[in-house]
Amino acid sequence: MAVSWLDEVRSTDVGTVGGKAASLGELTDAGLPVPSGFVVTAATYREFIETAGIDKELFNVVDVDHEDSTALREAHERAHQLIVETPMPDEVKQDILDSYYSLNTTESRTDGDTSDDSESDPFVAVRSSATAEDLPDASFAGQQETFLNVRSDNLVDRVKECWASLFSQRAIYYRNRQGFSHSNVDIAVVVQQMVDAEKSGVMFTSHPSSGDPQIIIEAAWGLGEAVVSGAVSPDNYTVDRETAETTSVSIAEKKMMMVKDAQTGETVEQDVSVDKRDARVLSDDEIAELVALGKKVESHYGEPQDVEWAIYDGSVHMLQSRPITTISDDTRPGSESNQQASNGEINADSPNSTESANDAEILVRGLGASPGIAAGEARVVTKLDHLDQVSDGDIIITEMTMPDMVPAMKRASGIITDEGGMTSHASIVSRELGVPAVVGAGSATTTLDDGQLVTLDGDKGTVREGEAEEEEQPHEPTEDARPTTPVKPMTATEVKVNVSIPEAADRAAATGADGVGLLRMEHMVLSLGKTPEQYIADNGERAYIDELVDDMRTAAEEFYPRPVRIRTLDAPTDEFRQLEGGEDEPHEHNPMLGYRGIRRSLDAPEIFKHELDAFRRIYEMGYDNVELMLPLVNDAEEVIQARELMKRAGIDPSTQEWGIMIETPAAALEIEEIAEAGVDFVSFGTNDLTQYTLAVDRNNEHVADQFDELHPAVLSLIDNTIETCRDLGVKTSICGQAGSKPKMVQFLVEAGISSISANIDAVQDVQHEVKRVEQRLILDSVRSS
Repeated sequence: MAVSWLDEVRSTDVGTVGGKAASLGELTDAGLPVPSGFVVTAATYREFIETAGIDKELFNVVDVDHEDSTALREAHERAHQLIVETPMPDEVKQDILDSYYSLNTTESRTDGDTSDDSESDPFVAVRSSATAEDLPDASFAGQQETFLNVRSDNLVDRVKECWASLFSQRAIYYRNRQGFSHSNVDIAVVVQQMVDAEKSGVMFTSHPSSGDPQIIIEAAWGLGEAVVSGAVSPDNYTVDRETAETTSVSIAEKKMMMVKDAQTGETVEQDVSVDKRDARVLSDDEIAELVALGKKVESHYGEPQDVEWAIYDGSVHMLQSRPITTISDDTRPGSESNQQASNGEINADSPNSTESANDAEILVRGLGASPGIAAGEARVVTKLDHLDQVSDGDIIITEMTMPDMVPAMKRASGIITDEGGMTSHASIVSRELGVPAVVGAGSATTTLDDGQLVTLDGDKGTVREGEAEEEEQPHEPTEDARPTTPVKPMTATEVKVNVSIPEAADRAAATGADGVGLLRMEHMVLSLGKTPEQYIADNGERAYIDELVDDMRTAAEEFYPRPVRIRTLDAPTDEFRQLEGGEDEPHEHNPMLGYRGIRRSLDAPEIFKHELDAFRRIYEMGYDNVELMLPLVNDAEEVIQARELMKRAGIDPSTQEWGIMIETPAAALEIEEIAEAGVDFVSFGTNDLTQYTLAVDRNNEHVADQFDELHPAVLSLIDNTIETCRDLGVKTSICGQAGSKPKMVQFLVEAGISSISANIDAVQDVQHEVKRVEQRLILDSVRSS
């Protein structure tokens, strides 16, 4: 058999089924409510590659210089191709499908779909379970794929995708750098019924940093990915282990949740309804049931556990359990110091104790996620922005941390985040680094100033102004912090930056902009000195795509995870004619009204496909901050045609952010139909929109003085478009030069635009103007109420 059922798997089988499956098998054996499932064994993967004769080529392909990004990418692509394009043996395919169809015999439905079709074709989660995960000196966890809401029609393909993810760029890089042999790592795949969670979260059976005898439960609405990723600040419930009394309840504002889309089955973000945002997620009965299950899990393993759980239709399901690795031996349950804590001898430092200091000194409060006291200069960081400005001893202030922030977190003496709970990235990494941390503080990035001297208490979850008193023994900074840098105003209307060439991305990022509102692909092509056709003829399609990918990656990396909106090719014929190979370009009396933008892309789909291939590769590399924008669109039909070409190129328009430029009156007037075609955003190109609305060529000296972006007709088109898009849930932006003008900024903010993108030298001025207008609108609203 190619598969084993989870109820047959034990911890001794980890070499066959991997760590994830072994843990689920243990939970099932302990009688805990684990969703039914099976595991495609690691031996099946090994037999697949050896029987097909691809094993030797596979391991040779990935034996590359891991610092060579091109070689790394090519290794990943070839390895992926070898696995996914090799047919699955019929007997293995049949074993997988037979096991899958057996899932519908389980007593409890967990996927939330009660249709007749779902009874025989249930939604499942397909998750990798590598046999080398979580070694004592290295961790491979998280490097392989997970697919949610999978059904029979693509189950076998998803299993192969999990196998192929063993050779992702990140996994190849990590193993090569660590010196692990690729041939010694196998992978199993867990196939498990989905739990269409109404509420979910994480439970620690002891305090994850202090080891205190407290059970801590975090809960939010919807699927658990939002809690684990730190994308939402969850409710926090603290329960005394001995008395089972709930000693502390902290209700967070839960603005979003992750749910299964009823139409596509995909996991999507959804706004939480107003009545639930500040509502308590767990009832007392649900807390009691979770506590009982948590004690049973810890008893089975014999040590404190970190448990993932979900609730659907009143039933609790256990999804995963792992040991808590951040508790020192002398603070684990049963140790002398822990007994003292339970007897109330150390309660002065408990996260739930009464504050003894002056509350007026407290600037913000959150959850004490990693113990200790740290003092230093606040360094406000917008995710990956300006991490090099974090010096030894600084206190990082950010919305929520990301994996790429770890080097800066190592330099910091403390971490404070707006979002996240005890299982967020910031909490876990801070505890592992031994750096004090406060998470879920809500408004730290707006309340605290860059360069401000603060003291955080990672036990109590407080942040105070000034330096800690001597007896508090703060985490000592090793060096003086860097000079204070100007703080960008925090605005509800995002202020982005226009980038002409990728090489300017570092300077653009230094503005503190909320992302890139416009990066022009034609400038990437013009820098090659050849038309796309000529460059491909001389160097090949792959080389052309590589050039685009390298340029796109430069900007995406510099701004990650802030969005980078890249516009597909929009070069007029007179500009292309100047390039090598441009002699065949049409001669047009007015190129601005001619063969350019989306009309050129749809007329020459083979060239457009190369651009789309570049976007697809960028997405595959993990740059989910890249957004695709189509220029010079007139109507919905053009959008639909482009969307179909995106799909053919392997881009899923339902999962990637994409939109269009509003540069013509036609597009503005057809906005409702365009929105219905599926775009996520529209962006005004005011230069062209003004020219086409007023019939004024701004480069014509005879009429240039009549070029006016603030003309009532232009403003009317913009205003109506914003209003329609707001009603339809489509974001709006402006990337024309008019977005840098104060009067236009005032008009746009009052109209309710989502973002304004300005030139690099105007970003700071626009930020302050946006802030001024927003404050005035708030003041006017208060005065009129």
